[in-house]
This record gives sequence, C-alpha cells and structure tokens, in this order.
Amino acid sequence: MKVRILRQASPFSKPYWQEFSYEKKDNQTVAGMLDELNYKDDLKDINGDPAPRIQWECSCMQGMCGACAMVINNRPALACETFLRDLKKDVITLEPLRKFPTVADLLVDRGVIQENLKKANSFIGEYAGSDPKEYPHQYLAAKCLKCGLCLEVCPNYKGGENFYGAAFANDCYLIATRSRQGADIRKAYDKHFAAGCSKSLSCMDVCPMEIPTLSSIAKLNRG
Repeated sequence: MKVRILRQASPFSKPYWQEFSYEKKDNQTVAGMLDELNYKDDLKDINGDPAPRIQWECSCMQGMCGACAMVINNRPALACETFLRDLKKDVITLEPLRKFPTVADLLVDRGVIQENLKKANSFIGEYAGSDPKEYPHQYLAAKCLKCGLCLEVCPNYKGGENFYGAAFANDCYLIATRSRQGADIRKAYDKHFAAGCSKSLSCMDVCPMEIPTLSSIAKLNRG
C-alpha cells in the first residue's frame, strides 16, 4: 500500500507531499504504521530517496490522550484508533489538523484550546458541590481529551478568535454545575459558544470519546 503524507519541516517552511510504501497489516493502526516507518534508520520514500523521520505526536497509544489527532483520508481521527483494515483504499493520506498551526509534518500546536479557557476565566473557583442528578453527564463531559477533532470539523470554528467550539462548551457545563461562579461562566458560554454555534453537531460525529455535547448545550441553554 501507499502512504501519502503532507510534510512540513518547520512552521515557516512550505508543505510538500511525500509518499512511502508500506506492507499493509490489517490489525495495525495508523499510529503503529508511523512508528514502524520511523523505526528505520534509513527511512526512504517510495522513490528510494532518503527521507527525514516523520514528525507526529503520541503518548498513550490507547485512545486516552488525544495526542495523535490528525486528518486520515480526509477525516479527522486519532491515529491510534484507526485500523488499516478499516481504510478501504490502497492509498492512505495523512495530513495535520488544518485549524491549528503546524509545528512540523503531522504535529500541530493546539495550545489555543487552553488559552481560550484562560481568556474566558473558565475555572471552578469556589466549589459549590453538584446535584447528584448531574453526575452521569458530568462524567461523560469530563472525558474530553482536548484533541481538537471537534474543532477541525466544526463549520463555525475559525481558529478561536471569538467562537471557542464544543470542547469549550463541555468545560462550561462542568464548571457551571460545580462552581459558585456559575453565572459568570454561563456568560462566557453565551459569548464564546452559544452565539456562534449553528448546531451542525459534526463535533459529535468525530468525538473519540463519544461525548454527548448536545446534552451539555441543552443543559446550559436551560440555565
């Protein structure tokens, strides 16, 4: 099979496509494939030319950290949860997430997610306790990996200038239901999410943790 990767040496260099040949293993993940390609000291592209190691990010390799988020065959996904057997094409195309600054190759800077939380003063502050009825949904909302897949597919997210996206909405719900400053976080939610969300719910389609963001939205909209 052919692996086609959009590469970029640094944030300021021009991106280019490079292709590699790989013997497909059905039980291998995209993350495992990248690991295996990088294992070679003399990595070469499909033409036999020397190639630098492919830069990408990973940590747990078990779908629990979100570090390996990338665009796989035009669909945002976690590399460690995407099996080669599920990719029907003979060519696998890998690209970095497009809505974040590229650091190198498939590695991007997702720091804007945390920066937006800080700008909106999104923290619990004085803990107020929680209604036990909210526990099940709080558990689900807290599973967010901050991987950025939801922002990648969101038609309203343009880089976090004012609309902060689904990850922010879920955090707002968690804070509003546990903090004495809940009224303040609801104002931030109205400004940085509710005012810009078109309810396409594409965020839920790609969420690796299957977070029911629509429920978080509904609970916050009810006040």
